[in-house]
Amino acid sequence: MSKFLGYIFGPIFNIVFFLFLCIFHPIQWICFRAFGYKAHKVSVDILNFFLTYCNWVLFNSVTFKNDQNLPTDNPIIFVANHQSMYDIPGIIWFLKQHHPKFISKIELTKNIPSISYNLRVGGGANINRKDSKQSISELIKLGRRMKENTWSTVIFAEGTRAKDGNIKPFNVGGIATLLKVVPDALIVPIAIENSWKIVRYGKFFLTVGNPIKWTVLNPVNKADKNAEEIVLAAENAIREKLHQAIRLPDLDTNSMKS
Repeated sequence: MSKFLGYIFGPIFNIVFFLFLCIFHPIQWICFRAFGYKAHKVSVDILNFFLTYCNWVLFNSVTFKNDQNLPTDNPIIFVANHQSMYDIPGIIWFLKQHHPKFISKIELTKNIPSISYNLRVGGGANINRKDSKQSISELIKLGRRMKENTWSTVIFAEGTRAKDGNIKPFNVGGIATLLKVVPDALIVPIAIENSWKIVRYGKFFLTVGNPIKWTVLNPVNKADKNAEEIVLAAENAIREKLHQAIRLPDLDTNSMKS
């Protein structure tokens, strides 16, 4: 039934979603050109409010749970699992006080209304995955902006979307680079649930009635941990929340022999 209703309401959702992107593209441009970053950010926040609640067209529920008393005067690296493009609007809207920035493929900075413009001027990092020097340089620049402006960054540490909702092992590189620039940044995991179900049959044949949920978890205790251990702790916190098997750290085979 969910798939059948998706044939009816999926196209309506796509039209409404795309319409908001088109409407806010010139609004963003005017806000940024005429009034600067703060006005532009407000326009992006409002856009993502509408994009988040577009879920209602599909009869999806939207729940964002954040019981953490996170500071707004300290940079934060939010580490999340990634299930679909619909993960992003809720994070931007509900964590707007933390100025969340994203690490995106450079290809996304062109030809997408609103999204491409925001990626170009919003302060995130746009990386070329085929150019490691450029990628590292962009991350370093992002880290500096985090320090200067007490912004946050959201990293989908799997590196790609989990199309079946099952978490892939988290990558360390991007987080390790940011921590070298912003060593005092908090590491805060976010567990995302059920957004993969929206697109389980593809981008156009969407499903309805999905309970979409974001949960902000306890910050990772970074004391006496290196970057690998910090990322693994964030990954396992998300796995535990989603009731998926916790990935154990690799064992030292030499110590096992002894």
